[in-house]
Amino acid sequence: MSSALTDLFPLPIVQAPMAGGVAVPQLAAAVSEAGGLGFLAAGYKTADGMYQEIKQLRGLTNRPFGVNVFMPQPEHAESGAVEVYAHQLAGEAAWYETELGDPDGGRDDGYDAKLAVLLDNPVPVVSFHFGVPSREVFDKLRRAGTFTLVTATTAEEARAVERAGADAVIAQGVEAGGHQGTHRDLPENDGSGLGLLALVAQVREAVRIPIVAAGGIMRGGQIAAVLAAGASAAQLGTAFVAAHESGAHALHKQALTNPLFARTELTRAFSGRPARGLVNRFLREHGPYAPAAYPEVNHLTAPLRKAATKAGDAQGMSLWAGQGHRMARELPAGQLVEVLAAELAEARTALSAWPDRPRPGGEQR
Repeated sequence: MSSALTDLFPLPIVQAPMAGGVAVPQLAAAVSEAGGLGFLAAGYKTADGMYQEIKQLRGLTNRPFGVNVFMPQPEHAESGAVEVYAHQLAGEAAWYETELGDPDGGRDDGYDAKLAVLLDNPVPVVSFHFGVPSREVFDKLRRAGTFTLVTATTAEEARAVERAGADAVIAQGVEAGGHQGTHRDLPENDGSGLGLLALVAQVREAVRIPIVAAGGIMRGGQIAAVLAAGASAAQLGTAFVAAHESGAHALHKQALTNPLFARTELTRAFSGRPARGLVNRFLREHGPYAPAAYPEVNHLTAPLRKAATKAGDAQGMSLWAGQGHRMARELPAGQLVEVLAAELAEARTALSAWPDRPRPGGEQR
């Protein structure tokens, strides 16, 4: 079953579908052309906006690529908590001379319309974040010739992915930058996420479908590690944020290795859902009391984030990054894929050259 995934692209390297303007067609095309699997992010776009990017990407490469779709979110946020948070953000709005966004800006991210486009104009790969589609959706995509993946952050979620009929699961460790793809956003679970290697090992024992490992991977040696742990491929996001073709703002790219931003933290400050980003002023000041309210908080803070970006103020931007951000390399995406592949090959060679050593009692391995 694993070959159904790895036959799509020669190198076990997947570029994460980073929403918010990072995963642009130029980046996805460069990764796919280099032998990895490039991805577009449909999140926060209209169905037509997604379709136009797919058309643009198809004009840049004939290689397989993927499109990531956000699942609709259930209504569980308390309106009172969102109102309180809006009041607490009033000073930010005044500082940036803008209005707060409308928290009731929609919950489904155009899910049905995007699915309709992807069924009418099939792409090689589709992945889902923030939940699991129905078996009917997977069946339709499979009939259209599309390979499907779903993010999971626990072995239990991975089992749900397999039961629903997805072709593969993305095991996302707590090290990952951006939003955690938990299927249910439960505040009581904040801070309980598993590290990637522990998660891959647990998921490998829980399901039979292929695994793509995601979370903090920045070097080829780490790719070798997750492959050895049972994954079929590795998904890298932060490693590609600094790539030349990335659509990330220059301040975001620079912040990855700027000593001013020494660490990352999971926060609800910008979106109302746990997401890992570089610790800046906004995260420090608002993270402690941001409510569990996605996408309401995401809508609410959108004008603030846009104004901070326009002002060139990295202290007010959502600087999504994984724990390995200090290892980012500013390279063309295709060259980065080549470097990662060379590091992977070197790590595999080193592992295969490791001598057999006597076990206790004199047995050889």
